[in-house]
Amino acid sequence: MTRAIRVYLVDDHQMFRAGVRAELGQHVTIVGDAGDVDTAIQDIRALKPEVVLLDVHMPGGGGRTVLQTVHETHPDIRFLALSVSDAAEDVIQLIRAGARGYVTKTIDPDDLVDAIARVHQGDAVFSPRLAGFVLDAFAGDVPPGVGSEDPELDQLTSREKEVLRHIARGYTYREVASRLHISIKTVETHVSSVLRKLQLSSRHELTAWAAGRDLL
Repeated sequence: MTRAIRVYLVDDHQMFRAGVRAELGQHVTIVGDAGDVDTAIQDIRALKPEVVLLDVHMPGGGGRTVLQTVHETHPDIRFLALSVSDAAEDVIQLIRAGARGYVTKTIDPDDLVDAIARVHQGDAVFSPRLAGFVLDAFAGDVPPGVGSEDPELDQLTSREKEVLRHIARGYTYREVASRLHISIKTVETHVSSVLRKLQLSSRHELTAWAAGRDLL
């Protein structure tokens, strides 16, 4: 039953991707993989897998950026976070962004195959310890600072938030472009959008705004 499920793998460690391919290749159809955000977004949109296995922390924006960007055009693609992180903040942010589940990389291969099948069927899947974080979050009992709502911040896209943090930390447009693997023109576009959305008029005001929210 699971053989027909078309899976795409996103992780910045090539050896890990190779290991997952070896473990899962007989159970699902792995249509592709990527080690960076931009390649993942392009491939997923082109290949249209049914389930994406998604690492959380990667250069260029991380799994949340991949998820949110793909969902803008392909909301039916389902995402299962597969991460070394079991931090409550990571779990809650990915689920709020639209992931159908979150498991850690310690998961047994057979259990991962089962998790993929369940996510494909529409179920929500979590490693046992992580399920409590999700229940607490949606019950309103979230630890201070974890997944907190900020209407102004929430209107920014994930990429805009990344650019905001880098600019507020003092990086030049060229440095931001290099660190996020995007063009300088794209950085300028994001900064203009951030200033407009937050109704700020200068880089100095942007830095002060970010500092006031502990975003530096």
